[in-house]
Amino acid sequence: MNSTAPTTQASPEWIIKFDTPIYTDANADAVPSRPLPLAGLRFAVKDNIDVASVPTTAACPAYSYTPASHAHVVERLLQAGAGIVGKTNLDQFACGLNGSRSPYGAVPNSFNADYVSGGSSSGSAYAVATGQVDFSLGTDTAGSGRVPAGLNNIVGIKPSRGLLSARGVVPAAPSADCVSIFARTVATAVQVLQVARGYDAADPYSRQLDVSQSPFPPRFRFGVPDVLNFFGDAAAESAFEDAVSRLVSLGGVQVTIAYAPLAQAASLLYDSALVAERYAALREFVDAHDADIIEPVRGILTGGRKFSAADLVDAQRRLRELAQRVTPMWDDIDVLLVPTAPTHYTIAEMQADPVALNRNLGAYTNFVNLLDYAAISVPSSIRADGLPFGVTFIGPCGSDLRIADLGQRYHHATGLGMGATGRPLPPAVPLFDAPAPATVRVAVVGAHLSGMPLNKQLTERHAVLVAETRTAPDYRLYALPGTTPPKPGMVRVAPNEGSAIIVEVWEMPVEHYGSFVAMIPWPLGIGTITLADGSSVQGFACDALALASAEDISHYGGWRAYIAAR
Repeated sequence: MNSTAPTTQASPEWIIKFDTPIYTDANADAVPSRPLPLAGLRFAVKDNIDVASVPTTAACPAYSYTPASHAHVVERLLQAGAGIVGKTNLDQFACGLNGSRSPYGAVPNSFNADYVSGGSSSGSAYAVATGQVDFSLGTDTAGSGRVPAGLNNIVGIKPSRGLLSARGVVPAAPSADCVSIFARTVATAVQVLQVARGYDAADPYSRQLDVSQSPFPPRFRFGVPDVLNFFGDAAAESAFEDAVSRLVSLGGVQVTIAYAPLAQAASLLYDSALVAERYAALREFVDAHDADIIEPVRGILTGGRKFSAADLVDAQRRLRELAQRVTPMWDDIDVLLVPTAPTHYTIAEMQADPVALNRNLGAYTNFVNLLDYAAISVPSSIRADGLPFGVTFIGPCGSDLRIADLGQRYHHATGLGMGATGRPLPPAVPLFDAPAPATVRVAVVGAHLSGMPLNKQLTERHAVLVAETRTAPDYRLYALPGTTPPKPGMVRVAPNEGSAIIVEVWEMPVEHYGSFVAMIPWPLGIGTITLADGSSVQGFACDALALASAEDISHYGGWRAYIAAR
C-alpha cells in the first residue's frame, strides 16, 4: 500500500489534498490501463472514514488519530482501481445537515458561496460538484448523504443499512449509520455501490442483502406526502410541483400518502431516548473532552446522558409501532417521492439559528434509516434564484438498484448539467446486467380496467398499463347478470359480425400470471384475443352458456360507456 501525508495547505476547496493519490500496491503504477471496474477514477473520503496512515479527525482536532488500516469500504474501492486524492471537511462527528459545524470552517454551496452546502458530508459533496473528484464517500445517519447532494446538483445514494460495511467509520448512531456515495451521475454512483457493497463479518451491523431486482417498471405509482412544508420557500415549493409533473410524464401515477407517522418516526431521532446512541457511540471521548466539542454538537451528544435504559426501550418500542403503521403504505406505491431539502439557507442564517434551521433541512430525511429504507437523491432543477433543487426517491430495504434505475431516468429527463461543472450529462447506461424478467400481456375489458373495482388485482402483481386499444371487429360484449362487482363477458363471433370492443392491455411479470388467472371465476376465463392491429394477446373470454340471460351491450363499444350510461 502506498501511503502519503496530507499537505499542509489551508484549503478553501474543502478537501485536504494528498501530495500523491493513494492506490494499492497492486494498481499504483497502472491504474488507467488495468481492467479494474474503477480504474482511473479519483475519489475523496469524508474525514470520519479511515484511510491508513492519514489522520482521522471527524472535524475535532482533539479526537484525531492515525489508523493503521483502511476502512473496509475504502479498501474495496482501492482494490477496484480507484485512487484517493484527499479527505473532506464535515459537520463535527457527522452531527448536522448544513456543513457549518466545523472548526475548519463552513463549507460553501458550490453554486453560491453565501449558502450552505448541506451536511454533514459537506466537503464530500462540494468536491464532487466542483469536479475535483469523480466520486466521494460520505456517511448518512439522518440525511447527510442526501441533503448535500440535493443542494449541490449531484447524486447521493443512501444505501440500505448494512449493505456497505461501516468498519473503520467513526460512529454517529451505529444502528442507523450508512456509508453514502456522491457522484455527478447515477451510473457512476451505482458503479461505486456495486464495488463497495458486501457483507463484512467484522461489522456487527453488516447484512447480507439481495438487491438484484428488476429495472423499475415503465408505469409505476409514486407516493407524495399529504402535508408538505417548505418553510416559506416559494421557489422550492414550485420546484417540487414541477418534479411531480415530470415524474407523471415519465409514467408515474401520483398517490397521496399520510406523512404524519413518517414525521413522528423522524422526530424520535433527536427528540427521544434514541439520541442516547449518539452519546454512547463517543461516550469515552465526550466525557473526557467535553470542552473540545463545538456547539451545538456538544449539546446534542451530551443530551444523551439524561436518558435511562427504560427510556430507550420505550423509544425503540414507539419506533416499531410506527414502522408497523407505515408498512401498508408500500402496498399502494412503488416508490416515495420527497424534496431532498425543503429550502436553502445562507451560512449566516444557519449560524444565527443553527438548531431550528438544521432541523428544517432534515424534514424529509430523518425517518429513512430509522425505518430501514433505501434512498437516492437526484438533481431536479435549478431554481430561478440559481440554487439547485433535488428530489429523493425512497424505497423498501434492498430496492437500492431499482430506485437508482428510476433516479437515472428522472435525472436525464431534467436536462441539467453535472454538478457545478457546466458539463452536460453523458448518455444513460443500463444499470442491470440481467435481462428484464419475462412478462405476458393481458387484455382486460371490464372490472379490471383502470379505476375499476378489480384493477388492484393487476397493480398488486406489478402489472403496468401499456396501451388502450380495441379488439378486431369480431367480438360481442354482454353485461353478465348477478356478478359482484358487475362484470361483462366478451365472446368471439364470425369475422366482421361483431364489434370492435375497447380494451386495455397490461403487461405482467410471468411469475405473477398464474395467481392472477387462478382468481378468475366462471363463466370468465383467459383465452387468445385478436386486437384491431391483427396482433394477439391473452385476454378475458366468456363461456357462451352464461349469455342466455345476459344483455348485449356491444353497441356501447366498451364497458366504461355502458357503466356511464347506467
